Amino acid sequence: MKFEDFKTCSQSGFCRRNRAYADQVTTSPYRLLPDSLQLNGDHVYADILNTETNILLTLDLNVLQDNTARVRINEKAPIKPRYDDHARHTLQTDPQPPTDPTTAEYKDGVVTIVNSHRTIFIYSEPLRIEFLVNNESVLTLNERGFFNFEHLRTKETHKPKMVEQKKEDGTVELVEDKSEQDLWEERFKTWTDPKPNGPESIALDVTFHGFSHVYGIPEHASSLSLKETRGGENAYEEPYRLYNTDVFEYALDSPTSLYGAVPLMIAHKKKLSAGIFWMNPSETWIDIIKTKQDENENLVQKVLTSTQATKTHWISEAGVLDLFIFLGPSTKDVLRQYTQLTGPPAMPQMFAIGYHQCRWNYINQRDVLEVDRQFDENDMPYDVIWLDIEYTDEKKYFTWDSAKFPDPISMEESLDNKGRKLVTIIDPHIKQTDRYNIIEEAKAQNLLVKQADGSDYEAWCWPGQSSWIDFAHNASYNWWKSKFAFDQFKGTRENVHIWNDMNEPSVFNGPEITMQKEMIHDGKWEHRVLHNLYALLSHSATTDGVRERTEVQKRPFVLSRGFYAGVQRVGPIWTGDNMANWESLYYTNPMILTNGLGGVVFSGADVPGFFNNPTPELLTRWYQAAVYQPFFRGHAHIDTKRREPYLSEEPYKSITRDALRERYALLSYWYTLFYEAYKTGTPMMRPMFMEFPEDESLFATEDQFMVGEAILVKPITQEGAESTNVYFPDNELWYNSKTYQPIQNTGLQSIEAPLNSIPVYYRGGHIVPRRERVRRSSASMRLDPFTLVIAQDSQGHAQGSLYMDDEETYSYQKGIYTYTTFNYAQQELTCQSEGDSSFMTSPIRIERVRILGFDKSPQGVKVVQKDGTSQELQFTVDQQVITVKDPKVSIVDCDWRLVIY
Repeated sequence: MKFEDFKTCSQSGFCRRNRAYADQVTTSPYRLLPDSLQLNGDHVYADILNTETNILLTLDLNVLQDNTARVRINEKAPIKPRYDDHARHTLQTDPQPPTDPTTAEYKDGVVTIVNSHRTIFIYSEPLRIEFLVNNESVLTLNERGFFNFEHLRTKETHKPKMVEQKKEDGTVELVEDKSEQDLWEERFKTWTDPKPNGPESIALDVTFHGFSHVYGIPEHASSLSLKETRGGENAYEEPYRLYNTDVFEYALDSPTSLYGAVPLMIAHKKKLSAGIFWMNPSETWIDIIKTKQDENENLVQKVLTSTQATKTHWISEAGVLDLFIFLGPSTKDVLRQYTQLTGPPAMPQMFAIGYHQCRWNYINQRDVLEVDRQFDENDMPYDVIWLDIEYTDEKKYFTWDSAKFPDPISMEESLDNKGRKLVTIIDPHIKQTDRYNIIEEAKAQNLLVKQADGSDYEAWCWPGQSSWIDFAHNASYNWWKSKFAFDQFKGTRENVHIWNDMNEPSVFNGPEITMQKEMIHDGKWEHRVLHNLYALLSHSATTDGVRERTEVQKRPFVLSRGFYAGVQRVGPIWTGDNMANWESLYYTNPMILTNGLGGVVFSGADVPGFFNNPTPELLTRWYQAAVYQPFFRGHAHIDTKRREPYLSEEPYKSITRDALRERYALLSYWYTLFYEAYKTGTPMMRPMFMEFPEDESLFATEDQFMVGEAILVKPITQEGAESTNVYFPDNELWYNSKTYQPIQNTGLQSIEAPLNSIPVYYRGGHIVPRRERVRRSSASMRLDPFTLVIAQDSQGHAQGSLYMDDEETYSYQKGIYTYTTFNYAQQELTCQSEGDSSFMTSPIRIERVRILGFDKSPQGVKVVQKDGTSQELQFTVDQQVITVKDPKVSIVDCDWRLVIY
C-alpha cells in the first residue's frame, strides 16, 4: 500500500481540528434552552445554543420501538440547507414510535424520558444525553464535551480564531490560529479542495459504560475487537477512517479506509450489547480509547466508580448529526434493530451461494467454455463463471468484444444447459469516445456528475478519459437501470448477472484515487456530503435493473466492491484486491465477521488472494476456509498464473475437490441461514461471542467462528501447520464433522489438522441438513434427498431447521416456501413444517439419518406414520454413531416419527 496516496487525520483539516478541539475543551459550550422544550411523550424537541458563537441548533430526539432511539441535531437557520437527503437512500422503513407508553418531563435542568425498562436523561447545561437500561447507564453522548457542530458561514463573515504568538523581541502579538488556515481551501499533494462552504464538520463523543470491546464499522483490514487509536496497548496511531477508496495492495492490521463504509458500532459485555449507527455518508474518522478499572480498587469502589468504558469520538466532514441508538439487549437484537431500519439482508438465489470461478480475464468465448468443461471433467462443482473488463469492446460497458465473444448468447445457453450462470462486470465510469451510445445518451440527458461550473466531470479510469453516472439524480438512476434490459445490453439473457467494480468511485487521477469533493450531484450537493453513499446508489440501481428486466422478476445477483449502510438489502460485497499470502488469509476471517456485524452478511474474499501466485498449500488451505464463508469466489489478477482448482497437482487437487464438495453438501444449511438472516438480520458467519455471549474469553476471538448455531470452524492460516488450538466453549458437546466422534474436553485444546482437513465441529443439540450426492452445480441438486446429522447434547436432545423455496423468484414473499423444524428428543425424531410446498415439482425425501453421541446399541429403528402404522428400518452402529438408511419419509410432510428403541 502507498500510504502517501491517502490522507492521515493530520492532513484532513476537519479531523485535525476536531481532535485538537477534544484535546483543549474543558466544558462543552452547548446548552439546551428550556424555554424551547417541546415534550410529546416519545418525542423531545429543543433548541441548543452554542454559547461561544451564539448559533442555534435544533435537537430532535425520538424514542422508537424495539429498544431504539434516534437523535438528530441540525442548524436552526443555516445560510443554506445542509445535506440530510441521506436518510431516504439509507433507511428502507420509516422509524416507528414505541408500542409501550412513554413519558417525558423536565425538572431541575434535566429531561427524563421513561419507556418500559429504558430511561433517557437529557442534561441541559452542558448538553449531555445518557441512556440507561434497567437503571444501568449504557452509553452517553457528549460526556467528554467533544460535541462540535461547525455552522455554515461565509468567508467574509467568518471571524478567525486568534492566538498569542511571541515575537523575537519578547513581545506578544495576536495571529490567526494555524488550525484554521485550511477552512476555505485545503491542499493534499497536487490537489486543491476549494471548500466553497467552508468548515461544516460535526463531531461527538460516545461513551459505552462498562464495555471493554466494540466491533463493527467496516471496512478495515483490522481485528474483530476494534483497537484503541489514542494510546493504549497495541494501539493504532490513526483513527479508524470511513471513506470509500480504491486502495491498491491494501495494508493489513490497519485502520485505513477501504472500499466500503458502514458507521455501525456494537459494544458487548456480559448480559448486554448496545450499538450506535452514525448515519452520515461523508468522510468520517473514529477514535477509540478504552479505560480500565484500577486493579487496586476494592470491590465496593469498583461497583461505585464503574470506570471501565470504551470512549469513542466520531468526526464527519459535513451533513447533519443523525444518530440511532440500539439497546439490544443482545448483539443479535442490535442487528435486528439496525436491519429493521436499513432493510433486511437480501435473500439470494441458490446459485449465488455456490462456488464462483473468476479471473481477470478469461480470454474469449472458447476459454470460458473450456474452463467450464474442465470443472466437469475433474468432477468439481461450480455455479458461476465471471468476465472481467476485457470482454468489452475497448472498455465500453454494455458492449462485447466481437472478436473474442462473437456469439455470447450461445455461450450463455451452453452454461444454462448445465444450470450455470455468467457474471459480467459493469463499472460506473463511462468512456468518453465517439459513436458510443451510452456516453452519448448520458450527455444528452444530463445524467453525469458535474463540475462546479455545470460542465460534465471528466477524469481517468480503466477506459481512459471517462465520466461518471450521477446516481443521486433520479433520472440518472432510472436511466441506468433501464440499460440492463435485454434489448439494451445486447448479448445477455436471464442467466447473466452483474458485477459492479470501481464504484467507490475509483478515479485514477483524482485525490486519494477518488472523485474530487467539490463535484456536484443532483444539481445541488457536493460530492463530499455523500461520497460513501455513491457506491450504494450505483449498486442499488444495477440491482433494480437486473430485477426489472424480466416480467416474472427473479432475485438479482449483483456484486459490489464499494458499499455503505443498507447494502445488505441490495446484494453481496467482497473484501477487494487482497494478496495471495498467509497473513491475508488470516485477515479474511475478522474482515468478514466484521462485515456481518455491520449488517453486511453476504461477503467474502478473493480465493486464494488476488495479487501474486499462491503456493499449492496456501491455495488448498484458502479453499478449505472459504467453504465456510458466505460468498465463495476464486479470483485472480491478470498477471497471475492460471490457478483454477483443477490445475493443482495431487494431493492438493483432490483435497480442494473435497472442499468444494463439502460446500455443496452444506448448501441447504447455508440457504436456511440466509433465510434466517433475511428474517432477523443475524449473520450466517458469526463471531464466537455472538453464540456464547457470557464467555469473556471469546470476546476478542477472531481465528475461529460459528456458521449458524451448529458448526464451529477453525481455518488453518499458518504455513506448514499440522495442528492448531481450538477453543471449545464449556457446557457443550462437540463432534468432529468428519469422524463424528465427540471431543472429550472443552476449553482450549490442541487439535490435529493435517493438510487434508481443517477443524470443523458440529455443536451438540443441533441438527444439520446435508445433501451428499456429487453434482456439478446447485441446479442439479434441487430434487436430491437429504441426510440429517443429529448431534445430541448431554440430554440427548437436538433441533434444526430447513428452509426451501423455488431458489430463484420472489414467490417466498407470498408464502410459497417451506420451513421445517426438526426435533430429536427421547430417541424420537419428529418435524413440523410451515408454508406452501407447491414450488416442489416432485417429493423430496430423507435418505439417511446419522445420530451422533449414541452410547448404546439400539434394538431397532422404525418409522411410525400418522395413522399408527410402522416400518422397521435398516441401521448400522459404528463408534457411537447410528446411521439409519433410507427411512423413506418426506422432508416437508411431517406425518411421521422416527423412533429408536
